Amino acid sequence: MRKQMWIIASCVVVIVIGTYLLVSNTGREEADTINAPNIRNLVEDISTGKEKPESASINATHLIVTGQDKHTTTYKLPENEFFLSIAPYVEQTHPCAIHSLTGCQGEMRNEEFHVTIHDSEGNTLMKEEALKSGANGFMDLWLPRDRTYLIRVVHDGRVAETQLSTYENNDTCITTMKLG
Repeated sequence: MRKQMWIIASCVVVIVIGTYLLVSNTGREEADTINAPNIRNLVEDISTGKEKPESASINATHLIVTGQDKHTTTYKLPENEFFLSIAPYVEQTHPCAIHSLTGCQGEMRNEEFHVTIHDSEGNTLMKEEALKSGANGFMDLWLPRDRTYLIRVVHDGRVAETQLSTYENNDTCITTMKLG
């Protein structure tokens, strides 16, 4: 009888401890990966220097921000929008795949470009729209996901054209558009 009581008590203790650990770990994981109320504003604030985290990078599905306190928060990007950051260049570029909002630097800072974007179905999303690169030399764009685009950038008579896609495995940092 004592042995049965001991086994039952042990099982109850294991269940209580297990439940506590499961509930406390679930809460922590959800706190570190969240949906931002307006992810586009947060990305813009980091890109323009209004927000100054230790580091921030953006891939096809998430924005990863490490604050000055070294705590990292991961934000889910919208399911229907894809972030692209493009740094056209004439002389100098760097290889990149995942855009660092706090580290990537393009050659042509604070310059105006005329951008045209067509999707693979022939729809025009932008036609010679004037866009200005930021202090980091990049133009940030939000495009519909899971499509292929032809992007044309013009600056002072020089043209760069490329085909880009917005699927989950695609790059967010485009540093290959040489103006010629």
